[in-house]
Amino acid sequence: MVENFSEMLESSLSDFRYKEGEIIKGTVLSIVNDTVVVDVGLKSEGRIPLKEFHSPGEDHNVKIGDEFDVYLEKLENKEGEALLSRERARKEESWSQLEKMQDKKQEIMGVITGRVKGGFAVDINGAVAFLPGSQVDLKPIKDISPLLNKSQPMVILKMDKLRGNIVVSRRALLEESRKADRSKLLSDISEGDKLKGNVKNITDYGVFVDLGGLDGLVHVTDLSWERVNHPSEMFQIGQEIEVMVTKYDTENNRISLGIKQLTDDPWHNVEEKYKVGNKIKSKITSIADYGAFMELAKGVEGLIHTSEMSWVNKNVNPSSILEIGQEVEVLILEVDNSKRRISLGLKQCTENPWKDFAKGRKSGDTVEGKIKNITDFGLFVELTDELDGLIHLSDLSWEDNGEKEIKKYNVGDNIKFKILEIDVNKERVSLGIKQLSENKGKSDKFINKIVTSIIEKIDVEKMFVKFDENEKGFIKKSNLAKIKTEQNTSRFAEGEKIDAKVLRKNKKEGIYELSIKDLEIEEEKEALKEYGSSSSGASIGDIIGAALEEGKTNSTKDKDEKK
Repeated sequence: MVENFSEMLESSLSDFRYKEGEIIKGTVLSIVNDTVVVDVGLKSEGRIPLKEFHSPGEDHNVKIGDEFDVYLEKLENKEGEALLSRERARKEESWSQLEKMQDKKQEIMGVITGRVKGGFAVDINGAVAFLPGSQVDLKPIKDISPLLNKSQPMVILKMDKLRGNIVVSRRALLEESRKADRSKLLSDISEGDKLKGNVKNITDYGVFVDLGGLDGLVHVTDLSWERVNHPSEMFQIGQEIEVMVTKYDTENNRISLGIKQLTDDPWHNVEEKYKVGNKIKSKITSIADYGAFMELAKGVEGLIHTSEMSWVNKNVNPSSILEIGQEVEVLILEVDNSKRRISLGLKQCTENPWKDFAKGRKSGDTVEGKIKNITDFGLFVELTDELDGLIHLSDLSWEDNGEKEIKKYNVGDNIKFKILEIDVNKERVSLGIKQLSENKGKSDKFINKIVTSIIEKIDVEKMFVKFDENEKGFIKKSNLAKIKTEQNTSRFAEGEKIDAKVLRKNKKEGIYELSIKDLEIEEEKEALKEYGSSSSGASIGDIIGAALEEGKTNSTKDKDEKK
């Protein structure tokens, strides 16, 4: 009886030894299902959920006989058991440790347990902290699942024990690490280095690559030796790629990168591989309004310009005769390695209809054909199914002017004409109607001659002139100039000397009709013959200017000789 009393007394006294709200030692007596039974020296044991003994994502390692600090919430509950909490004890312990670590600015290990408003909840050895969304990573993360329930280093930004608030950051540590990597990268980097990085951003003009603390740009022209429509066709954000440092601006810490430089330049010695004049077969890779691109080798493309697709149609639509993937034969026209340009010809691998026409026809032949088109400068006549020839205004009639004569014809009319000239190189056939008959006015020594006239009288519609001392003539307003805006009598003055071509003689009045316009057309024709060529880049103005300049020079020479 005495012993029972002593035990009861000791048990009662032990209850007074502890105060509620204290942290005391407890020993694990047993583990039942998900509950740990703990003895803390009170008259009754306490029960604590097993999950309070480990952090989320971790397995428990609690064994019978283990000692733990526990928080005494109540000496006994309604069931007469001690109300204990391992989690509260862990929190108190964590708070104490975290305060010390914050003072020393040490990193801590935390586990992201779930999403909360504005960020995420983090378990730090029992203490619950808040991780703002902006502090998770260096850049926004769409999917955070790979980071959940994993212990990760962080730093404490703010602690408020009274309110129980802890704010942590993962980003701050990553930035420190990035700065260290950046400094190391800047000190070690040099042009020609091969590096690995992750695609950070993709734009129309290139790809930004994160090299680990420093971003570099791969311009679209440095992505591949082959044609690149858009960088997004080759890469994805986050993708790890290998690059080469092509340029390093130390002053601005700018790094230019290249990917194509990691492989050999396919344009090396391209002139040796692709000789001008050789024929080659390959596939069409892309089509544009101005032509079609053909892959000659990996990274080497040639262009078939629209002008080199058809002998007869200069404005052909490339898509109408070619398609991507089609294999065709072409002729190599030009190779320019410095500009990385190869010009190809499609039409050159087919029969030239202009050559075929020249084989069966010659200048002076009389031919019959249909009028296909009527323009301000003449008639286009069908020669074959593919070819047309031009009858210029000046070649319509010996007597009437071209503008008047052309009104007699209609599209679709079958007419006879003579072949005046076949120019295979310029892909042009000149025709004439007036040449079918003799020039009735050729007995007149002035017809078709260039004469210098003096203006005697001017009215709104024409000018009256005198040439060769006693011969009279007139120039219509429409024949004052080739350009309509210059067909104005007010440009001239009485007594002024002008050059004009004699067209015909008005037998009734006994005076001649002259034309400045026909003279300009004739001079233009002659200039094109002498100075123009199929390969020339000169404009008509340049050609005429050269002719006039030579005319001035010759005129000066003549004057000097006369002196």
